[in-house]
Amino acid sequence: MEFLALKDFLEVKVAQYNRPDFISSDPICIPHRFNKKQDIEIAAFFAAILAWGQRKTIINKCTELMARMDNSPYQFMLGHSDQDLKGLLGFKHRTFNDTDLLYFVAFFQQHYMQSESLETAFLPASLGQFDAETALNHFRTYFFSLPDSPRRTVKHISSPSQKSTCKRLNMFLRWMVRSDKAGVDFGLWSRISTASLICPCDVHVDRVGRSLGLITRKQTDWKTAIELTAELSKFDPDDPVKYDFALFGMGVEEKLKL
Repeated sequence: MEFLALKDFLEVKVAQYNRPDFISSDPICIPHRFNKKQDIEIAAFFAAILAWGQRKTIINKCTELMARMDNSPYQFMLGHSDQDLKGLLGFKHRTFNDTDLLYFVAFFQQHYMQSESLETAFLPASLGQFDAETALNHFRTYFFSLPDSPRRTVKHISSPSQKSTCKRLNMFLRWMVRSDKAGVDFGLWSRISTASLICPCDVHVDRVGRSLGLITRKQTDWKTAIELTAELSKFDPDDPVKYDFALFGMGVEEKLKL
């Protein structure tokens, strides 16, 4: 498909899937239930990290998790008691269990006691202009900086240094940074530009991206996500990750085979 034809095709697909009615069937519906900035950040982070498997199951497990926090995740992080923490025991989604959850809570408590937003966790002091690779590597180190972090929990936070595509974290960043009239993404954060985001690259996006000639790299890793984003930037250098709507939508809803 020629450049302009492919651009027009993707723009149509973005408009098709970047719509409010997309929200209810996607994990992004979890943070959309909240109004307070910190509640949205926490709910979105859990929804992104637990985005593994069928979307309906993910939504149900995230709903259960928010209920265990009395549907006030920010207040829970800062003001929970030992008894409140006992209410988290037994939570499980795939390989994520209550040991992991308790550490996540400890991290959020520590972070929000020092900062009003989770955005700062992705902005190391040494970083001038935001660079996704540097920021994600920093975030993983920072996330596991608390004493006695469980060894088993490290698998739930990926980083480019592990050659991961970092699909979940890139999706979370898209939700927090992007903003448009459709209202699907939140646009809560202002210190990170949409142009610097990396497209979330899961199996659906990877398959469609390859079908459209946007990915040529044989393996699927961090460099693949970089390659895909660079290609998408040719269509819209200011907002390349908006095409995630198109690629994911075609991959899941249409099961596109080209």
